[in-house]
Amino acid sequence: MLASVSKMMSHGFRSSKQDFMFGPWKVTSAKNHIMKSKDVERLGEEISMPCLPEMLFGDNVLRIQHADGYGIEFNAIDALKRVNNMDDAVKVACAQEWQESRADSEHSKEVVRPYDWTYTTDYRGTLLGEELQMKVTETSERIDMEKLKARENIMFFDEVLLFEDELHDHGVSKISVKIRVMPTSFFLLMRFFLRVDGVLIRINDTRLYHEAGKDYLLREFSTRENKIAELKHVPSGVYADPNEIAQYLTLKLTEYEKLELPETQPQSDQEETIQ
Repeated sequence: MLASVSKMMSHGFRSSKQDFMFGPWKVTSAKNHIMKSKDVERLGEEISMPCLPEMLFGDNVLRIQHADGYGIEFNAIDALKRVNNMDDAVKVACAQEWQESRADSEHSKEVVRPYDWTYTTDYRGTLLGEELQMKVTETSERIDMEKLKARENIMFFDEVLLFEDELHDHGVSKISVKIRVMPTSFFLLMRFFLRVDGVLIRINDTRLYHEAGKDYLLREFSTRENKIAELKHVPSGVYADPNEIAQYLTLKLTEYEKLELPETQPQSDQEETIQ
């Protein structure tokens, strides 16, 4: 059996966990209830952040793990650890701009804090493995997006929300990760989406792709961002839709990496194509 699903009721919330086998790879998506307040407080102290996202799913995870133990996973806590809570000069300037546009808001003075209140993160996943771990190197190879557009049977799909905050009803900060597995490959997209009403829109994307039989994964990271004032030519109706607004945002940064699999693999592990 290629996929298994288990669900349970926990504290009034519906939890779920799905596993899917792709050759020697096990794809796991787990969804649980929002993190309890006492755990949120403990985490805030641990990572030195005075406030954490109002909807934090600390137990949610999307994991891709090889039978030999190594792999990569995407979780909310590690994503928050990549938030810059030390140097907030640019963020404060943005917050002041936001304050001016929301001077009548009772919460407007709360945003200038010694941490990034937008929760912007450049998180690209957490490498797994103790004795064996994938090696990250720069690469000139690119994910073939045209190939991904081809109609191919989707054998497994899921999306996992890691955290979300509505910025006192004046925008949104959200990160989620979704994966689809085809007969000969899998493709993952983790997207951080930020919209501060009247100020800016920012998208950080991490794409991960693996083709059966290859001894590596491709990972691409990009940042797109514009101030709202620069998007006057764009219908405001698409501001809230990350999939729509992304095409209008200015590309600020791209990084391309190859995640090389450890060399000590049994030959049979190369036979990944699902029959």
